[in-house]
Amino acid sequence: MAAAAGAAVRAAASADNGGRSPAGIGTKRRTSTKLELRRAERDRVFMEALAFFCNEHSKKIKKSPMTALLTRRSFLVSAPLFVAGCATSGQPVARDVKPQPSAFYRQLYAAIDTEPFPIPAPDLSKIDPQFYRQEVSYAGGEAAGTIVVDTTQRFLYLLLGEGRALRYGVGVGKQGLEFEGVGVIQYKRAWPRWTPTQDMIRREPDRYGPLAGGMEPGPTNPLGARALYLFKNGEDTLYRIHGTNEDWSIGRAVSSGCIRLLNQDIIDLHRRVLNGTRVIVLQGSASPMA
Repeated sequence: MAAAAGAAVRAAASADNGGRSPAGIGTKRRTSTKLELRRAERDRVFMEALAFFCNEHSKKIKKSPMTALLTRRSFLVSAPLFVAGCATSGQPVARDVKPQPSAFYRQLYAAIDTEPFPIPAPDLSKIDPQFYRQEVSYAGGEAAGTIVVDTTQRFLYLLLGEGRALRYGVGVGKQGLEFEGVGVIQYKRAWPRWTPTQDMIRREPDRYGPLAGGMEPGPTNPLGARALYLFKNGEDTLYRIHGTNEDWSIGRAVSSGCIRLLNQDIIDLHRRVLNGTRVIVLQGSASPMA
């Protein structure tokens, strides 16, 4: 466009000299009236050229007193600036705008009002789309129905069999607070009570001390809408797979060791698994290929 515009400007400039006789050859002098008409025609050609290239990009040209009063000579000086201005007119300024989630995911994570307590829709703009619930391929050899938690990648897999798995994004424990190994879901609860462990109270007495007697179910309960209780060799590990309203925490290492999912996701997982389900929690480089 810029090259074509420059060529048009040069062509228009050439047209200004096209009607003049070469130097040294006598011609009949034109009348003043005819000369003015000729100049007016040239001005019209230049203005049409300017309008054409502006219209090509923005489909309209804004008329102003300055534009209306442009003369042939001032156009030759200012035309490149006007054409350059047309080239960027109407183009959006580059911004770091996150893509909006699809209607499918907005529906999948919609607010829920059929539970004992309201569950708001998470702000999906705070969550990397890779952590949205989705079915994926899975190359591990574990049996269908097994839960595999990849703490490094922040994924929980529910194996479906035949090389497929349902993948959920999770928040995991801070360094040094993670569970690792194999356990089973001893039991599961909807809208559970929550009691901080003695280790939690010891680490942060001001925060957890007042809650030593436990916390009733509800929207602010740290276990959220559902919890799966992880046991190993018949003993409670004190680790849970549970829900959260803290959407920003998905994909991060922020908890006191438990595995957290969005409330919409833990409700989905809770209804799919049974007591006795095998759970494998991986740390470090032992992540499955999926």
